[in-house]
Amino acid sequence: MQANDTHIRVEELTMAFGDFVIQQNLTFSIRRGETFVIMGGSGCGKSTLLRHLIGLHRPAQGRVLYGKTDLWAAEPETRRALMRRTGILYQSGALWSSMTLAENIAVPLEAYTALSAREIRDVVNLKLALVGLAGFGGFYPSEISGGMKKRAGLARAMALDPEILYFDEPSAGLDPISAKRLDDLIIELRESLGATIVIVTHELASIFAIATRALFLDDETHTMIAEGDPRKLINQCPEEKVRRFLNRGNETPLKTEQEEVKV
Repeated sequence: MQANDTHIRVEELTMAFGDFVIQQNLTFSIRRGETFVIMGGSGCGKSTLLRHLIGLHRPAQGRVLYGKTDLWAAEPETRRALMRRTGILYQSGALWSSMTLAENIAVPLEAYTALSAREIRDVVNLKLALVGLAGFGGFYPSEISGGMKKRAGLARAMALDPEILYFDEPSAGLDPISAKRLDDLIIELRESLGATIVIVTHELASIFAIATRALFLDDETHTMIAEGDPRKLINQCPEEKVRRFLNRGNETPLKTEQEEVKV
């Protein structure tokens, strides 16, 4: 991997609340244009790591680098400019209930661009179309399904054409069919927009469907214990805990790509 392939670099990161260490000594890179999954059991610090990456929680130790810029050592305006290059989809979708979908998506455009009202309307309609919600701009969040709310939240996350899209448990609360549709949409957006995608999830179907690489956070040792393609980690990872996590629900391990070729 060449240096210019690295979009985000985390170095010796420790996350803590007071004296309580959540995760420590985290060092990894996220490559430009890939789908990187942060996985692990409940309570291991996945969402907390995401909040460190997007500038909401300051590390107890270590650095988060966007290119060559240290997020937490940068001036506030530089940090805000970096964050405007990202979009975030939270678990609930985080839509304003008193606003229509179109009004929700327009919020970042009105706040951070000089576009006219007509131009904003055109961008909003485009983003709704990209997530399969063309014609739903006038609906309120209470009038649509959970899966549609997630897609509307994704449309808002994409409003400023971000280089990086962050997802916090995007499949949470969705039925399997809606979750599969969202996974397919994420893959389609990555391929069409070329964005770097970072996802927090423990859903196996999503991990195997969309991840190009994954990081496993361990809640016992309080550090990362595996990193790589989950399709290979499932059988080849030296850490039994990671293999059990990726094999849960299966009586026999999934075949690796090499094994499938031999069959």
